[in-house]
Amino acid sequence: MSEQTQQRGTSQTRRVVVVGAGMAGVQTAVALRDQGFTGTVTLIGAEPHQPYDRPPLSKAVLLGTAEGSAFDVDFDALGIELRLGCEVLGVRPADHELDTEAGPVAYDVLVVATGAEPVTLPGAEGVPGVHLLRTLDDAERLRPVLERQHDIVVVGAGWIGAEFATAAREAGCAVTVVEAADRPLAGALPAEVAAPMTGWYADAGAELRTHTRVAAVEPGSVVLDDGTRLPAGAVVVGIGARPATGWLAGSGIALGAHGEVLADAHLRTSVPDVYAVGDCASFPSARYGERLLVHHWDNALQGPRTVAANIAGDTPAAYDPVPYFWSEQFGRFVQYAGHHTAADRILWRGEPDGPAWTVCWLRDDRLVALLAVGRPRDLAQGRRLIEAGARMDARLLTDPARPLKAAAA
Repeated sequence: MSEQTQQRGTSQTRRVVVVGAGMAGVQTAVALRDQGFTGTVTLIGAEPHQPYDRPPLSKAVLLGTAEGSAFDVDFDALGIELRLGCEVLGVRPADHELDTEAGPVAYDVLVVATGAEPVTLPGAEGVPGVHLLRTLDDAERLRPVLERQHDIVVVGAGWIGAEFATAAREAGCAVTVVEAADRPLAGALPAEVAAPMTGWYADAGAELRTHTRVAAVEPGSVVLDDGTRLPAGAVVVGIGARPATGWLAGSGIALGAHGEVLADAHLRTSVPDVYAVGDCASFPSARYGERLLVHHWDNALQGPRTVAANIAGDTPAAYDPVPYFWSEQFGRFVQYAGHHTAADRILWRGEPDGPAWTVCWLRDDRLVALLAVGRPRDLAQGRRLIEAGARMDARLLTDPARPLKAAAA
């Protein structure tokens, strides 16, 4: 706790304001109560809906098998004040106040948890039939599109593009996925790992066009850079996301090259009494020796526990997780743990043209990351091995018939 915070109130009277009512914000508020914080907790969300989870939006909500994905949290019972449909416009750290549409909001401790916002396709703004998939309203607008089985063009073959294409094919839509790079998931995985995934699109009846850029989007069609015109009853853009931190301009809170809040190992920002967590913040990882910006659900679940501990407790807690995420696409369950960019060796368990296989990344014979397709046991064991910094026997590791943990030297 900073001297400034100590002067502003005791743990019983301190006011914590969390900006952002997604997973990171909700979990921060809940974790504060779990860890015994008895002061005021206010959760501010820009959307009018009850706080909800995002992963089901590209699956159950989109396909109509679920009406929503609201968090099962009794905010009233926990004494958490919700201010929904309230956009935060800025923050004045010297005054310990937020500027919102409804007027100023005072805080003793501020938590920035505003997540990320989708990158839009230049020239497509305002064109009828162009969609993003980030919010509950986005999913609700797309649901009738799938029900009518429109021809759909998906721009971007990343994680969200693949998940939406999967849902659209399940709904019976004709789907074409347009990707500027030479392969799907080009920004996330090496070519040799992403290569087997290219065939998944055709297997599911979706057309994947790589090395292809969109020249223009018109009502009812997409024009590609080679002049091809694709019919498009709907266009879904999934070309990435950026931290939603524009409202922090002029605050003095340090931002990184991608617009993310530069948090320290305790998820504190450069300004006293302000923390940042989830998709909007990067943090230094001692485990991997670099700063990580993780746009995945598990980071938004785990980070809040550290923030809450540092607000409610006296001993600072550091945040250095093994990143984890999963994706369901084209009938396959894909899981990833770790961070592979500094690896010096890559090993396979199983054949990449088969239904189940795992890729392992090692550095100095230690497991640093793995991607498992249809092998959840590999992922569970591998995540623990990464956390332990275990050395691996390469000969045993590449035998898919052996448990992964058996390869630990």
